[in-house]
Amino acid sequence: MPTTLTLEIPDQIYRPLLRKANKCGKTLDQVLIEWMGDVVRDELDDPLLKLAGAFSSDIKDISSNHDFYIGQELSNNHE
Repeated sequence: MPTTLTLEIPDQIYRPLLRKANKCGKTLDQVLIEWMGDVVRDELDDPLLKLAGAFSSDIKDISSNHDFYIGQELSNNHE
């Protein structure tokens, strides 16, 4: 079931969005829904997301630096 979302958008953002929608032959709603879908698609399709919270660690920045830690571990194991 869809949810209604009401946004207060500054004119300097609204006008370019409206121009983009008109240029694409779409409604502003369609453009925004497509954009929001693209933003969350990676999270929805990420098979590793199922492991989130499954392990405890003292590392507090794993969500923002996970690529660094994976690379560091791969480097350590393949030297």
